[in-house]
Amino acid sequence: LPGGTIRTGRRGDIAGWPGFEDGIWWVQDAAAAVPVRLLAPKAGETVVDFCAAPGGKTLQLCAAGAAVVALDRSDKRLDRLRANLARTGLAAEVVAVPAEDWDDPRVFDAVLLDAPCTATGTFRRNPEVLRATKPADVAKLADVQHRLLDAAAERVKPGGRLVYCVCSLEREEGETQIIAFLRRNPAFRTAPAVPADLGAPDEALTPEGWLRILPSMWAENGGLDGFFIARLDRVG
Repeated sequence: LPGGTIRTGRRGDIAGWPGFEDGIWWVQDAAAAVPVRLLAPKAGETVVDFCAAPGGKTLQLCAAGAAVVALDRSDKRLDRLRANLARTGLAAEVVAVPAEDWDDPRVFDAVLLDAPCTATGTFRRNPEVLRATKPADVAKLADVQHRLLDAAAERVKPGGRLVYCVCSLEREEGETQIIAFLRRNPAFRTAPAVPADLGAPDEALTPEGWLRILPSMWAENGGLDGFFIARLDRVG
């Protein structure tokens, strides 16, 4: 697929597939790989991955040569991230703590926030999510996303960048979050995405320069998870 994702018709235990034990690949939906490409990490840059588990985006950041801090509130969920780092031979500083409570003075060249969400964008693989999600869930998670965005912004160096994403189709968790964030944080500006450079569908680009990927896109190739993705550069 565009962007370098390989989609296969293989079935069965992935641990037995060629290259798995050698650590030359990992499993990640094609849409889930787009946020790191939009963040555009460079070798030697410092990056913090908020809400990092289970770790596909952390592996992308490490493979680009960045010095990565992988942060997540769940130490148990970080076990899979640690296992994948060991298998791939990549390295990151792994920290088990809620992002809002992280007592660390560092700021970073780039921050990735893949925020907790209703995951309604994953319904092509998990159709039950549409029946299970209630309006109160959206409101509760939107409040969490609001707080995490503000915590993430504090970690961005002047001249640095922040990418926010959710695998949700709900506007309250995507576009509305960024509109409100930009009103609260005048030091940040949208950096418009270029889908062709990111392995993203062209039709995912919004008028604001964000990405709204829908599960129906690339239907001829099996579709994608639904995602909202925005990059915000700190200009002040």
